[in-house]
Amino acid sequence: MSATRIGIVGIGGRMGLAMAREIAATRGAAVLGGGSERPGSALLGQDPGLLAGTGATGLKITDDAATLFASVDAVLDFSVPAALAGHAALAAKTGTAYVVGITGLEPEHFETLHAAAKSCAIVQSFNMSLGVNILAGLTRQVAAALGEDWDIEIVEMHHRMKVDAPSGTAILLGEQAAQGRGVKLDGVADRGRDGITGARKAGHIGFAALRGGNVAGEHTVMFAADNERIELTHKATDRSIFARGAVRAAIWAHGKPAGLYDMNDVLGLAKG
Repeated sequence: MSATRIGIVGIGGRMGLAMAREIAATRGAAVLGGGSERPGSALLGQDPGLLAGTGATGLKITDDAATLFASVDAVLDFSVPAALAGHAALAAKTGTAYVVGITGLEPEHFETLHAAAKSCAIVQSFNMSLGVNILAGLTRQVAAALGEDWDIEIVEMHHRMKVDAPSGTAILLGEQAAQGRGVKLDGVADRGRDGITGARKAGHIGFAALRGGNVAGEHTVMFAADNERIELTHKATDRSIFARGAVRAAIWAHGKPAGLYDMNDVLGLAKG
């Protein structure tokens, strides 16, 4: 199969440039097909390869997302929730594989993805690293094996600039824990505690969000019972691990039938 031509929306951001570097590192499995930025960006017209430090590509960053989607095999999107609907519509129109790593999504965003996935292959995940997806599977298995006398708490820490909390990955882990117990996360999640909250409710899944420094991402799932505790932890020291997974997802999704996929599909991991 020829190299997968990959486009990146928001290519001038930290994740966008990290993904451009990962594409360059695939040694021919993928090639950067273009990149877009918001209208008025100072990066418009610049060569994304030079910005990423991988060498000149002859490409120019554009604000024309429609042309980008029409000219590549797959598009990577780690931008913002407000941009998702427009990008999903373009993917559906052009049949371009669409890889979504945006965090802070609400139910209406998932409705949009489900609708677009009738016309193109979409891979959506809050975290595309191999390690985190292994952690998610372990979380589901441990939660299924332990009873409600084991309390579940999920603690995450990210850099000071992160705007949403808890992180998408923490929610992913909470969903896996809930799935292991056969319940819906919305009915058992404690996403913030302050003041006189009363005793912890049996069966609930708690979340704590820490922010500071330049932490790329740390997540711990705690299973706590009387006199013993199990902790499952993943620590990311560089966002390149997320970029690597996203590029892998784009190469995998190229040519796949229309549908909504996740990283379990990309990595060939068993689903619960």
